[in-house]
Amino acid sequence: MSAAPPAKPLRFAISGMSCAGCVAAVETALREVPGVTDASVNLAERTAQVSGTLQPAALIAAVREAGYDAAELREAGDEQERDRSERARYRRLFRNALAAGTFAAALMLGEMLGAWPGLDTPSGRVFWIGIGLATLAVLRYAGGHFFSGARRQFRHHNANMDTLIALGTGSAWFYSMLVALFPDSVPSLARHAYFEAAVTIIALINLGSALESRARGKASAAIQRLLGLRPKTARLVEGDQERDVPIETLARGALVRVRPGEKIPVDGTVVGGQSTVNEAMLTGEPLSVVKRQGDPVTGGTLNEAGTFVFQANRVGEETVLAQIIASVRQAQNSKPPLGRLADRVAAVFVPSVLIVAVLTALAWFNFGPEPRLGFMLVTTLTVLIIACPCALGLATPISIMVGVGKAAEHGILIRDGEALQRAGQLTAVILDKTGTVTTGRPTVTALKALDGFDENELLRLAAGLEAGSEHPLARAILNAAAERGLTARAPEQFAAIAGQGAGGRVEGRALAVGNRRLLDANGIDGAPLAAEAERLAAAGQTPILVAVDARAAGLIGISDPLKPDSLIAIRRLRDLGLRVALLTGDHAATARAVAAEAGIDTVFAEVAPTAKAEVIAEFQARGERVGMAGDGINDAPALARADVGFAMGAGTDVAIESAGITLVGGSLHGIADAIAISRATVANIRQNLFGAFLYNTLGIPLAAGALYPATGMLLDPMLAGAAMALSSFTVVSNANRLRGFRPKGAPT
Repeated sequence: MSAAPPAKPLRFAISGMSCAGCVAAVETALREVPGVTDASVNLAERTAQVSGTLQPAALIAAVREAGYDAAELREAGDEQERDRSERARYRRLFRNALAAGTFAAALMLGEMLGAWPGLDTPSGRVFWIGIGLATLAVLRYAGGHFFSGARRQFRHHNANMDTLIALGTGSAWFYSMLVALFPDSVPSLARHAYFEAAVTIIALINLGSALESRARGKASAAIQRLLGLRPKTARLVEGDQERDVPIETLARGALVRVRPGEKIPVDGTVVGGQSTVNEAMLTGEPLSVVKRQGDPVTGGTLNEAGTFVFQANRVGEETVLAQIIASVRQAQNSKPPLGRLADRVAAVFVPSVLIVAVLTALAWFNFGPEPRLGFMLVTTLTVLIIACPCALGLATPISIMVGVGKAAEHGILIRDGEALQRAGQLTAVILDKTGTVTTGRPTVTALKALDGFDENELLRLAAGLEAGSEHPLARAILNAAAERGLTARAPEQFAAIAGQGAGGRVEGRALAVGNRRLLDANGIDGAPLAAEAERLAAAGQTPILVAVDARAAGLIGISDPLKPDSLIAIRRLRDLGLRVALLTGDHAATARAVAAEAGIDTVFAEVAPTAKAEVIAEFQARGERVGMAGDGINDAPALARADVGFAMGAGTDVAIESAGITLVGGSLHGIADAIAISRATVANIRQNLFGAFLYNTLGIPLAAGALYPATGMLLDPMLAGAAMALSSFTVVSNANRLRGFRPKGAPT
């Protein structure tokens, strides 16, 4: 009995996160819940994806215990509500930035014009106390979420970006109020109010977060486009009546009419009428496909000319489009090995910053020049503000979001961040033949019967046996028999022999249909067919030997032409520096002929399905990082064994489940595109991580006053706030450059 498939991961919207430290805290809380096998939090999307034996209520409780909030994302409506919430958050951040910025600008303008009184008179002190109270109101309105977030984290014994901002701006306000209320308690040289610094920092951080939020919206554009492919209603046919209904209400078996120019709402099979359908969403091909009775249709594709009625087979989350969206979301929430470095740093970053801030305060208070209190406040405030690890938390997930979305635009579904990173590291690609390099739609091109048999009898018996097989070559024999009007009887016995063919009984006669190894294994002399088999194989055809009642009866030649774009795609792979090999169970001469036509030098032929994974292992033992592309059940072990498995989109579910990357369109160009996108995405992540680490490595010492002994200059806290906001925006903007990336040589 096969194992039950793993439960679908749950997704949650997480609120209250602001930096890489938040990500680490939420992931830790989720992973400690019993039954959780993996948890991944995406700061860019503000979501969490959790796998295992799960109870949503327990997971939400764990997140809340860590000081954040969570809501399960189950339906499209939940996702849309989250998107609306994000847009509202952007507007709120912008309003906060505008309010704080306007107040700060008024304070700074008055100071520049000398309009404000000093602190050395009673009226001046009253004025600045009033300014302090007004500043407090602005801080509450525009920065209240920072202080409430910090308070929540404190209650849960955590610290994050909110903690740093609240400590920094709060300290500036308290110090300034102390100066305004009790000026004599502060040395004369340190009697300076920092109200404008506090509100300016709040303004800049809100503005940076708003810009970051808007840029993140652009980064997730791929998902939005995919969601936009789903129509909202369907034309339900009920007897003689038709009516428009929400697609959420459609049930399997429902009859749906599609009119010209409409998108097909769900997956199904045409039962009446005919039309042409644009399936570029799936295949990337602009050419329309004729759909007649019995043909499958896919939700999200566009009906063009005619009208037809189809029966819904897959609805809701079962549709191909829904699965594509789920696959993209799952990949966007995953992390490549490269991104885990940031997670390890983030876990200790904020506490380390707090320690550095305390040490900075102590150093300036004990060893700094006068006014020590003033210098201590400025440097400590600047350290707290500049060190916020927002950029570090966004460096990896924002690039993953854009890269995976870009791949989806090219018909490439990447399972997770690990597959995305590994694809760019490949040094060799091994290709299955049938359905991967070739069209996978073979046809019978030759038929030879030995004495005692005629061609029709030979074909009828072979077709009868192959009726029990799902192999593409079997379908070719069945189609050839049907074209000749031959009625094939179902086999009385049938057994598939991996890597050899099939055996059984048809019409009371013992049959063996397959390659020379099958005949040899059954003690049947295949010599009478050897010369013709070699001739067909040398011409690129697959010879299928037929034995009846333990003697050779004839031979069937089957041709499977190259996909039109295989030659160019394989050339692209070589241009990327990859070694390309062909791996097949087919006849050696046939494999060599196909390989020569496709431009492949290395060939492994007559390989049993169980041995395909061994070929992959041999490559890996030589230090190669191997990608394997295939479409059949027999390819699944090799796909799983490879560093990256590429499943052709038209392949079996088993092959797709065994692969790290699925090529929806089934073109080998998808492999080259995936590798190019992987390399561009990983390079982008490295740039972001380098920038984030460099920013903090240089920024914190500067904020602490490292240049003061040599230059007498300190970093202004307001500049620190601007730098912190700019660092996050820069990371997101750099990731968005991937949206314009186009793999070299990709078909137009």
